[in-house]
Amino acid sequence: MSEEDREALPPGFAQQLRDGQPVDAGTLRDVARFRRAERKRFLDLRRALSVEEAQRQTERIALALDDLLDDVSGRIVSVYWPIRGEPDLRAWMARLCGRGARVALPVVVAREAPLVFRAWEPGVAMERGIWNIPVPAGTEALVPEVVIAPVVALDEAGFRLGNGGGYYDRTLATFDPLPARIGVGHEAARMKTIFPMPWDVPMQAGIFGDGSLAGSADLSFPR
Repeated sequence: MSEEDREALPPGFAQQLRDGQPVDAGTLRDVARFRRAERKRFLDLRRALSVEEAQRQTERIALALDDLLDDVSGRIVSVYWPIRGEPDLRAWMARLCGRGARVALPVVVAREAPLVFRAWEPGVAMERGIWNIPVPAGTEALVPEVVIAPVVALDEAGFRLGNGGGYYDRTLATFDPLPARIGVGHEAARMKTIFPMPWDVPMQAGIFGDGSLAGSADLSFPR
């Protein structure tokens, strides 16, 4: 089976329906190929950013997150460890801890399994996880109330184009109720549609590298 066909399969589900009807294999393949081409295009745009411009955009994203999440005291907020040129919010994560939030990082424990979220704070011991992404070493597992997810691109309905593994969608499908969800990406990370499938979970809001907000400015939090 090709990489495109593997990506077309539902992430962790035996069967998925749209409005009570199966999504046929041809549609899955077509959408997977479209997303694969778009992912490459947006990653090329990201790689073309200078270090200075990427930093400026990250700072605007951090300021917009501060405005959106004005009261985080006592909240559990999942952020991420940046890879592949994603906005580097590690300094903002440290400031978040200083504002009374509990920060968590997503951890891949097994391929094609839901993520777990482990507590992080400045100075915590880190180890190499799957794909050598640094993760907290043996800290407490947390259930996030807010998930900040990096995007390769975000579409007009709030659906994210990610790196292709399906981990966020697979994980969010296990939450009841859903956490607040914010996608973050560089200024050019906007697209019309990813042609969402039934298992794709939309973000409530998106923040781009120019500091602009898409979606809801009034996030709903799980109770």
